[in-house]
Amino acid sequence: MTTFTTTITSMYTLDTPDPGYVVNALWEVTGVDGTYTASIGGNTQFNSADQVGAFIPYDQLTEATVIGWIPESAITSAQACVQGQIDSMITPPVSPAAQPLPWATP
Repeated sequence: MTTFTTTITSMYTLDTPDPGYVVNALWEVTGVDGTYTASIGGNTQFNSADQVGAFIPYDQLTEATVIGWIPESAITSAQACVQGQIDSMITPPVSPAAQPLPWATP
């Protein structure tokens, strides 16, 4: 069973509408299943017109708060991609192999 974690790797701010207003967060979803690990990065942009709730000053933000701003569908999609990577490690896909043409002479 895969255990997923989401981490914020970087944030970008503007001083409008408030000083330190986060407009972009880069994040990563990592999955671990036994000895298999895979990850994928994501990027979420924020717009003050979509803000819900009171402004939180930059120095009071927690990683959990910012992760909560990322649409659940984005994280779910990233987890599915990571699971696909892990599944391919556990059971590698079978790839066709090129063969010499039967009518060609060596």
